[in-house]
Amino acid sequence: MQERSSVADLANVLKRELDRYSPGGKLPSSRALVERFRVSPVTVSRALAQLAAEGLVVTRPGAGAFRTEPRTHAPAPGDTSWQEVALSADAATELVPRTVDASGVLATLAAPPPGVVEFNGGYLHPSLQPERAMADALARAGRRPGAWSRPPADGLPELREWFARGLGGSIGAADVLITAGGQSALTTALRALAPPGAPVLVESPTYPGMLAIARAAGLRPVPVPVDAQGVRPDLLAAAFRATGARLFICQPLFQNPTGAVLSAERRPDVLRIAREAGAFVVEDDFARRMAHDDAGPLPSPLAADDHDGVVVHVSSLTKVTSASLRVGMLAARGPVSERLRAIHVVDTFFVPRPLQEAALELVGAPAWSRHLRTVSTELTARREAMAVALRAGLPELSLPHIPAGGYHLWLRLPDGADESALLSAALRAGVALAPGRPYFCAEPPAGYLRLSFAGVAGTSEIAEGVRRLRTACDELT
Repeated sequence: MQERSSVADLANVLKRELDRYSPGGKLPSSRALVERFRVSPVTVSRALAQLAAEGLVVTRPGAGAFRTEPRTHAPAPGDTSWQEVALSADAATELVPRTVDASGVLATLAAPPPGVVEFNGGYLHPSLQPERAMADALARAGRRPGAWSRPPADGLPELREWFARGLGGSIGAADVLITAGGQSALTTALRALAPPGAPVLVESPTYPGMLAIARAAGLRPVPVPVDAQGVRPDLLAAAFRATGARLFICQPLFQNPTGAVLSAERRPDVLRIAREAGAFVVEDDFARRMAHDDAGPLPSPLAADDHDGVVVHVSSLTKVTSASLRVGMLAARGPVSERLRAIHVVDTFFVPRPLQEAALELVGAPAWSRHLRTVSTELTARREAMAVALRAGLPELSLPHIPAGGYHLWLRLPDGADESALLSAALRAGVALAPGRPYFCAEPPAGYLRLSFAGVAGTSEIAEGVRRLRTACDELT
């Protein structure tokens, strides 16, 4: 957060000083700016890049930064009101309107203002990311022969083999398709497996990005409740019978947002119920590499126990590395594989080869296993710190389950609590939260919050964030 603030502050100062230079005039060197403002070279570089993006300066490698010509007045904006009619006309012919509420996704992607504790994040804090290892992997990847040539549409064979080994069972490299992250894989899977207007069964609550994908594809999400042991098989079977759905989407390991793990007793039931319904199961295995120190042996993916091609498996490297390392995979067997490949290649052609090569370099380096151990230990400590602070400082918020993996806690608000009002009060107090409402595709049974402990700097910031949340709760009482 401090780095973002420094970049913005420096950029604003440089903007105010631009009038000192004539058009084409050279700004002080980066070294001079570093010495004058006592900031890092990276901060100077990013501040100049911000000014360049706004068209205020132009940078020339080896020469420096120069003020651009003054902008001419932009033409008045046109009249776009006709679009309301056009978009509404499209919706009138659709079985299910494709209007998408992305607020739940944006709540975990938006960076809060400087100084705000980020409990709403969906990715690792920079201090937990393997930045050095990723930079080294990218540098090595760029020197590989053919690194900048067109890759196979299905992905690099070595990367497909690496993902397949992690799955186990009868899944082989030929069954794996490399995608641009997990979200892209889920989008491809839903488009391939259900026609517009069809019902799709989802866990309730579930990841808002999944609901957004389904609605964007014109599908009708149907909720199936989750408890501490994962999705309830009796309700899953009833939902298949009632809707005729041919698709169920689930997160059997460290489910988002509840953190539940599908129990060993329920795993075969889920596969059997889907098979009897003639339906596919999309398994979103997003958190397998984010198990905590006390997780114990992890259950194998559902795909490893599937012998009939019921499961379409999704996973990625993004959550445990960086939001920008968007490398994931789809695994499926049978005729559905060809449909997945066809949709994937039409949508994206292929995942850029340098990114695939960098992913291979990263997971093949000794630093990879060290990184996974570090993340496991750090997430465990942060989870414990948040749970202890919440129970001591906010006992009125119910915390029914402490997950052994993932990066967040799921809290139920007291009956009658106003979720929206609490979010606003929390932001005023200096802490950003993820609201619970977007995790439900129907009416929620109560108000909820999802608090991430992965996107903060450490346990001291967690304690401060909980203290600020206490202040917000007190404001509303």
